[in-house]
Amino acid sequence: MLDQAIHGRVYLLGDDVNTDLNCSGKYLPGKDEAFIAAQAFEAVAPGFAARFVQGSVIVAGKHFGINSSREQAVHILRRMGVAAIVAPSFGRQFFRNAINNGLPVVECDVSGIEEGDSIEVDMAGQKVGVASRQLTRPLGAVPEAIRAILREGGLIPFLKKYPDWKITA
Repeated sequence: MLDQAIHGRVYLLGDDVNTDLNCSGKYLPGKDEAFIAAQAFEAVAPGFAARFVQGSVIVAGKHFGINSSREQAVHILRRMGVAAIVAPSFGRQFFRNAINNGLPVVECDVSGIEEGDSIEVDMAGQKVGVASRQLTRPLGAVPEAIRAILREGGLIPFLKKYPDWKITA
């Protein structure tokens, strides 16, 4: 998956979008993921889930995924078909949950990226780009271990495939 860049349409969200806005606790327990995904981000972007096209990329403001360690938030994004999320910063627990569940998340400057843009997220090449705007943003190095986990679809599939894998110093 991540040996090639991710290409998709941009859907914008703002700053400080917490996990309760895409996976509201008022629906847990009792509602299935499809129902919850259909309500995602309604409080900050009415109609977002209905407009969102699978395989697209969410570009958000700072602190995406703050406030909760709720792993279901990532499950809902995967259910929606989110290909990747690009933001200047993430809640740390959300970031790790995303990696563990195979959802690519990258931190970079998102200024100049607009709703509807066609975006390329190249983790191996350490860049995000919008060709139509001649815009390229550098990414920090994404460790090979994280790219390997994402390539396998998350931490559990990775560990099943590589049960003897060890972290090297």
